[in-house]
Parts: sequence; structure tokens; C-alpha cells
Amino acid sequence: MEYVSSLPVTLVFIALFALLQIPMTIVVGFRRVQTDTHFLDGGDQTLLKRMRAHGNFTETVPISLLAMAAAEIAGAPHLLLWAGGCALLLGRLMHYGTLVNSGFGHGRSIGMIFTMTPMLIFPGYILLTLAGLRL
Repeated sequence: MEYVSSLPVTLVFIALFALLQIPMTIVVGFRRVQTDTHFLDGGDQTLLKRMRAHGNFTETVPISLLAMAAAEIAGAPHLLLWAGGCALLLGRLMHYGTLVNSGFGHGRSIGMIFTMTPMLIFPGYILLTLAGLRL
């Protein structure tokens, strides 16, 4: 059975981000077991870092993927979609890695820039398209 999608680029990134969410969730759960912390962070800084890294991923990725899907539906060029999706992926990995390993650093800031760029570009493309402008 052949599957044809109107969102071929977005579907790739949805799959990648869904798979990335799994280990992020697991490392939080493992730390909860190690510290016997069933709710909140129990004052454990490692658990707190893992929770915030996971939470920030969960807060930014879904809306970014929705905006990406909407941009793809609106006819965004595949190059723009691939560039934005790769930037989002790189940004989330940089932010997560920096936050979990050290808490602060340039990787976290750069990761947020890479995350926010597609969050701006995709809706911008949609609004320009709705206004009758094409890139």
C-alpha cells in the first residue's frame, strides 16, 4: 500500500521529534526512580534540569510543527521547510544537551535562537501568503 501525503516534509520531522521525546521522557523517569521523587523535583537539581529540558522541548516543538504543517499546506517551498525543520531539530538538541549537562551556556542560547527562527519563519510565511504575497 502506497501512502501519499500532502505534508511529506512535516511528517518526517513529526516522526523525528516524536522519537526524540522518548529518551527525554525516560531519563526523567529514571531520575525519579533513583531519587524516589514522585512529584515535582524534590529539590534534586539533576531532576530539575532534566524536567525543564523535557518541558521546554514539549512547550516549543508541537506549536512549531503545527506552524510547519500549516506553512506546508500554504505552499511553502520544500527548501524552506527542510531548513526550518533542521534548524528546529538542531536548536532543540543544542538546548537540551546544554541544559541537561551544564544548565547554562552558549549552546542553550544558540539552541533557542535556532528554535525561535522557524517559529517566526513558518507563521510569517503563512501570513504573507494569506496577504497575497509569495516568497
